[in-house]
Amino acid sequence: MLKRELRKKYKNLRADISSVQASDFSLILANSLLQIPIWDFFYYHIFLSMEEKIEVDTLPLITLLQGKDKNIVVPKVSGKYSMKNYLLTDSITIKKSSYGVPEPIDGIEIPENKIDVVFVPLLAFDALGNRVGYGKGYYDTFLNKCNKEAIKIGLSFFGAENEPITDVNENDVKLDYCVTPDQIYTF
Repeated sequence: MLKRELRKKYKNLRADISSVQASDFSLILANSLLQIPIWDFFYYHIFLSMEEKIEVDTLPLITLLQGKDKNIVVPKVSGKYSMKNYLLTDSITIKKSSYGVPEPIDGIEIPENKIDVVFVPLLAFDALGNRVGYGKGYYDTFLNKCNKEAIKIGLSFFGAENEPITDVNENDVKLDYCVTPDQIYTF
């Protein structure tokens, strides 16, 4: 299936999820992550959710990471297809970008090669670990700059697509895991 078809399909599926369901599913996802062997690392990159797009709410995961005294890194768009990553601290100020994405204003920048685990936003994924995002390429560009050993974990309300994504290109970065309310996929 083509990425553009999957974007349309999963945006429509998300529109049918209530805020209560999204909250419940997000909590299940955060708790499921405890089953993955990722808890001995130092820097954890996590996206800040866009509630209006009915994304997985990452606040329960952020709370979990804080409870485990992990260093949390959040992204900010810094140019065409690029992001900078800032340490999430008590003093950091978060503001919505022109795209509606919550982002840090400034803070302590953490280089990509220091990040150990990346929680990746997505709309859809297949059984091979390929993901479909919003189509701007920010995360693939970022993931290609990360340490090759960085663990990439997708978070999704829905299971894997049965058919492979057919228009994957050489810049697309595969996931290592994807967590849904019903299953943990390992690739």
